[in-house]
Amino acid sequence: MQAPVQQKSKLAAGLLGILLGTFGVHNFYLGYTGKAVAQLLISVLSLGFLAFVSAIWGLIEGILILVAQPGTAHSVDARGVPLTQ
Repeated sequence: MQAPVQQKSKLAAGLLGILLGTFGVHNFYLGYTGKAVAQLLISVLSLGFLAFVSAIWGLIEGILILVAQPGTAHSVDARGVPLTQ
């Protein structure tokens, strides 16, 4: 028997993307660890010089998460579980 699936918050994921997207926090939250590590490494390994790239990436993903309609790519977590409103 499988454990019940914990749904993630759409609002939390979107705000994490907008506010902390430079470090990939929203992707860690949603379970997309590959993308999250990439964002974190871009910021850290460039000593912050390329952090604006990750910041823009996080801002766009945060907005896409907040406006995503049910059934679209940005409305689910890494396991395919829909985000809660």
